[in-house]
Amino acid sequence: MWGMNPPVPAAAPPACLVICCTWKRSGIPVARAVTSFSVIPKRSTVNHSNSISDCGSLFIKPPPSALLSSLLLSASQIRSVKKIERIIMANQSSRSSVKTTGCHLRHVESMSTPPSGAGKISHLNAVILGEALATEENDLVFPGDSFSAQALIPSPQKYLDMYKRSVEDPAGFWSDIASQFYWKHKWGQPVYLENLDVCRGTINIQWFKGGFTNICYNCLDRNIESGNADKIAIYWEGNEPGFQYSLTYSQLLHRVCQLANYLKDIGVKKGNAVIIYLPMLMELPIAMLACARIGAVHSVVFAGFSAESLAQRIMDCKPKVVITCNAVKRGSKIINLKDIVDAALVECSNNSMSVDVCLTYENQAAMKRESTRCQEGRDVWWQDVVPKYPTSCEVEWVDAEDPLFLLYTSGSTGKPKGVLHTTGGYMVYTATTFKYAFDYKQSDIYWCTADCGWITGHSYVTYGPMLNGATVVVFEGAPNYPDPGRCWEIVDKFKVTIFYTAPTLVRSLMRDGDEYVTRHSRKSLRVLGSVGEPINPSAWRWFFNVVGNSRCPISDTWWQTETGGFMITPLPGAWPQKPGSATFPFFGVQVS
Repeated sequence: MWGMNPPVPAAAPPACLVICCTWKRSGIPVARAVTSFSVIPKRSTVNHSNSISDCGSLFIKPPPSALLSSLLLSASQIRSVKKIERIIMANQSSRSSVKTTGCHLRHVESMSTPPSGAGKISHLNAVILGEALATEENDLVFPGDSFSAQALIPSPQKYLDMYKRSVEDPAGFWSDIASQFYWKHKWGQPVYLENLDVCRGTINIQWFKGGFTNICYNCLDRNIESGNADKIAIYWEGNEPGFQYSLTYSQLLHRVCQLANYLKDIGVKKGNAVIIYLPMLMELPIAMLACARIGAVHSVVFAGFSAESLAQRIMDCKPKVVITCNAVKRGSKIINLKDIVDAALVECSNNSMSVDVCLTYENQAAMKRESTRCQEGRDVWWQDVVPKYPTSCEVEWVDAEDPLFLLYTSGSTGKPKGVLHTTGGYMVYTATTFKYAFDYKQSDIYWCTADCGWITGHSYVTYGPMLNGATVVVFEGAPNYPDPGRCWEIVDKFKVTIFYTAPTLVRSLMRDGDEYVTRHSRKSLRVLGSVGEPINPSAWRWFFNVVGNSRCPISDTWWQTETGGFMITPLPGAWPQKPGSATFPFFGVQVS
């Protein structure tokens, strides 16, 4: 019976493609049914191969009940099919209940005709999270009942209700969320202003103008005041196995305040730029938060960039201070960062630009200070000055539209361009995307493998997680050192529950073989994530099947440095996931 093709309806509903869907349990087909999937129109795409244009399907009609009742299935097989049918019914119900307003909900509407040039879909295989492997190109992974029941967004209807309000009443939607944070002075009306038409003047977007807040206060003080003073804020893992450290939220605040007081003492004021050229030491997020606390604008430069690249960024933003370390050991290789900084500052001097202070952290695991060249009058050792300052520091309250950080694009298409993010809107959006895209719970241990030199490290290593009071893992070393099992050793050590990484790393570890993964437990994992580039379906399936034991949904996120936060992302408990697809727009994001 499993090999039989079910009858095809005489006519498909408008705007739908008729496909054959196979229900699977433990990798075994248990039923086949005709169903119809509405597809995204060609004009509703984002120019990115991992965007919703690849989703393939949005809503599913339930399989004919006559077909289900005609199958002779075991009790467990019936439960599996009925579970999928209930999810599908919910999807169909969601579709019928949504009304459009203009083009706001275009991506959830069926179209009058199939999209021009749409690829042919022969069938999709329905897989339930935790009950079967995703083994085929067209597998569609549904969240199980138990996962959806505890999820922040447990159903398509919940997503659609929130999305509908976010695009029809953005001021009210985001004001409600913003009110969950601390504001010294609340914003006025209107909540936001925007001009996206160059014919009408300068492009301009403002959110919460007139509201005064501080993102460092909301990351640290607010969480401490809510009872999380002794909660671990950062688990830090060094390059060498067994070299680790941790900071509670209270301890982290003390470290941040000491550096903030030092920066104020050497003349750094609100609006001044500070260049941070550090590897993934704990001092990197400390430096970012210290700048934010006093209203300084930090500009983190990836510590793998050359002296020339660093000099370009220094000359552009004209910082009062550069924060770096003497060296870093990554894998078996030692990189002398201070020499790179010195060369960059020489280049700046040759172009009539100088920096007053170079604050250097002594990373003793990589190099002793005796082996580090220093310039008298400019270079200062972090350990000699910062610990002497008080562990409390007054907050500089800033307008929501005051700048928070400047992050330069890679410069691959020319001169690096600085992207400036302001405080209020970035704070609210980054915290919200982190919370919902990873279905964050207060008990979670979160690890993003990105470097803070990139936007992912800003939004989803430092600000997004800490605004939610999360415990974050920060890793200094290389993921394949001393062997390709290092990531999973760290996952087991810190009981990581959310693991967010790049497809490049997934493919690299995939090539190294399953044994480096399977020799570690990974039982703590419950959500996986992908960022930085499209994840191809074969890598997605390996990530899902091997790393996540087919029980962890994958939040495949699409966004940019310019957006600061996710634009398109799955919500783990709400939607089925198709390998290689980023699924639907996040709240407030309209695709046209």
